[in-house]
Amino acid sequence: MISRSRENFSELTDNDLLSQLDHSVLPHHVAIIMDGNGRWASHRGLPRIAGHKEGLIALREVVNTFSDLGVPLLTVYAFSQENWKRPKAEIALLMMLLEEFLDQERHTFHERKIRFLPIGQIHTLPPSTQKQVQAVADETRHFTDRTLTVALSYGGRCEIVDAVNDLIEDVQRGNVSGPITESLFEQYLTTAALPDPDLLIRTSGEARISNFLLWQIAYTELYFTNTPWPDFRRRDTLVALLNYQKRERRFGRLSSTLSHQNGL
Repeated sequence: MISRSRENFSELTDNDLLSQLDHSVLPHHVAIIMDGNGRWASHRGLPRIAGHKEGLIALREVVNTFSDLGVPLLTVYAFSQENWKRPKAEIALLMMLLEEFLDQERHTFHERKIRFLPIGQIHTLPPSTQKQVQAVADETRHFTDRTLTVALSYGGRCEIVDAVNDLIEDVQRGNVSGPITESLFEQYLTTAALPDPDLLIRTSGEARISNFLLWQIAYTELYFTNTPWPDFRRRDTLVALLNYQKRERRFGRLSSTLSHQNGL
């Protein structure tokens, strides 16, 4: 199901929103396309990098919000393969901000026991960025309660093609026999250790997937909001979750079938 944010929660406080959440049916895995940093800055007469800096503040608050709520898995689209087409100066600044963010958030990851999991073509990042990304991933790999997955130099189509090539290689080596099943194929994706997202949030008014987690979001609930990512905060997170809890996730089944299975 696809939904845009239409509910009027303006008269409710954050505590009111929180009290309406059913903590027993929170999503297990949330994915976010963090869109609108550049436009947020342009509308304020600021350089684009100012929007990216504010976007990192938003990310920090959203990570902490999900951690506080007990949502164990968060995956964010930080830098797509298409983003390499941007001006070199902007890319350099983005990589610098990423390194600074990881350095600053190290203590938070340890304090909250959050595993940092990078996915994508990490080898295409600048050497210093690769080093920082790998260092934080190594430091936090033993945490199991919460995972922040960050897609860097990532593209959904490329991920699928890479998985196909790896699978073909294993078949040729004799490591794989028998039919190719969905569950087998999923083991070759960069998200093999993660369940599919329950909820995908995209900010800044766009209603498209932009080559993100193409295989994984087959049955994911989609939520679009006009709020640009730099303005997305704890309150916006709560609104998105309340919207999600109004959905009926049928996975192709009839409502009556679900009701029977749930004993309703």
